[in-house]
Amino acid sequence: MGNQIIEAVTNVNSVINEAVWGWPALILLGVTGVLMTILTKFFQVTHFGYWLKHTIGAIFKDRHVRAHTKDKSISQFQSLCTALAATVGTGNIVGVAGAIAVGGPGAVFWMWVIAFFGMMTNYSENVLGILYRRKNSAGEWSGGAMYYLRDGLGAKKHCKTLGAVLAILFSVFCLLASFGIGNMSQVNSMVTNINHSFGIPPIAVGIFLFFAVGLVTIGGIKRIASFTEKLVPFMVILYFVGAIVIICMHVTTVPAVFVSIFKGAFAAKSVAGGIVGSGIALAMKMGMKRGVFSNEAGLGSSVMVHSSSNVKEPVRQGMWGIFEVFADTIIVCTLTALTILTSGDIDLATGQLSAQGQAVNSSALVSHAFELTFGKAGAIFIAIAILLFAYSTVLGWSHYGSKAFEYLFGTKSILVYRIIFVIIVLAGSVVEAQLAWDISDTFNGLMMLPNLVGVIVLAPQVMRCTKNYVDRRMRNKKIKPMLSMFPDIQEMQEAALNQDSDPDD
Repeated sequence: MGNQIIEAVTNVNSVINEAVWGWPALILLGVTGVLMTILTKFFQVTHFGYWLKHTIGAIFKDRHVRAHTKDKSISQFQSLCTALAATVGTGNIVGVAGAIAVGGPGAVFWMWVIAFFGMMTNYSENVLGILYRRKNSAGEWSGGAMYYLRDGLGAKKHCKTLGAVLAILFSVFCLLASFGIGNMSQVNSMVTNINHSFGIPPIAVGIFLFFAVGLVTIGGIKRIASFTEKLVPFMVILYFVGAIVIICMHVTTVPAVFVSIFKGAFAAKSVAGGIVGSGIALAMKMGMKRGVFSNEAGLGSSVMVHSSSNVKEPVRQGMWGIFEVFADTIIVCTLTALTILTSGDIDLATGQLSAQGQAVNSSALVSHAFELTFGKAGAIFIAIAILLFAYSTVLGWSHYGSKAFEYLFGTKSILVYRIIFVIIVLAGSVVEAQLAWDISDTFNGLMMLPNLVGVIVLAPQVMRCTKNYVDRRMRNKKIKPMLSMFPDIQEMQEAALNQDSDPDD
């Protein structure tokens, strides 16, 4: 009976997943990114130095970016780290490996393309998140796709009901995704890797994670942010150094790797053969799908933590969204791809697994690449990296789920969600891995659809807010700032902005 239920769930999920992640949805995702890039005049390129200076560059010289707040908000740097905690996860390792194994090296090119335009999708989400956020009864900022769907889309003529319904649907899908991609899938990855590398029983790892997750998440966003601002830089730098060492040891192969990426992106046939055109389609689909799975641009998820920031300027937080996608996909995913493609596990001429690579499970390609270079220590290193990446993802998604739960059931109910979330950690240690990943993939896609509708409809607000910021900050025009769509919050933030000693904030 149990097997029949699992089979039925698998079949139903497969049908929904194919629809959600089919070409129409991926085209909608790409069109949204292109639209926002054009409307903001290619902001991610034309102001590259500016947003880099005011994000990662500001961390080292601007105390306002790092300073911990006395109220219920978090710093800009903490919001970035918490967002990266949720996005820089197993998708950056296992997801990239899977994309290359199925779609060939060309999938990496399409991952870059979706990330390039996804920077402005994520930027737009965060600008809207700040414009439409409000403070809840606990004094915390609450923002996200559900709020700009309800108060933004819902404010359009004849769209009040549509906005309200889409806001509820987004919250429900986000809530379910937090239990899947944000919990069970990540826990299962951690348990499997620790068991494989160290032989520790899954249930023992599950019990440890139950307490490790509970101690942080029960404390809410302030405790999560305080923890992730220490964990995320450490784990990214650690992985960065390890990957760079491998790439440098195979540096003579790098030119051939880039040739295979660009050739594979436009190959007439897939790596497994097939009809003409199937190669481009498969590489494009796998690259786009895994790129979004990794950086979450378009899902509307990271908006919920960016909206908790103490920032006053919506565009300032939007720039952190650009950097988030840049760091996650252009840097971390590219490092993973180069590590795999320089290892010898992929035949660069054909794009298929080499004789050496065929003996390796596709999800273990990165681990094998590290093992070839560093021996058993390399495999252990990746097991620890996956542990840290997955653990950070669980922490980040616990906040996303709590904000969705808050929207549906009220601020006082959040503790109930956090308790349920921690209990599900135990379930994740014994659940069937593939089914958990497949269901998570589906709910991620379901979140994307209402969110993208909101971003497209509210694109004029993003465009006006961007122009307002550029005119004031870069062209020094004396005009009224655009800080919120609500008069009371606009007035409060404008007064705070005038009193702020930091001219850029």
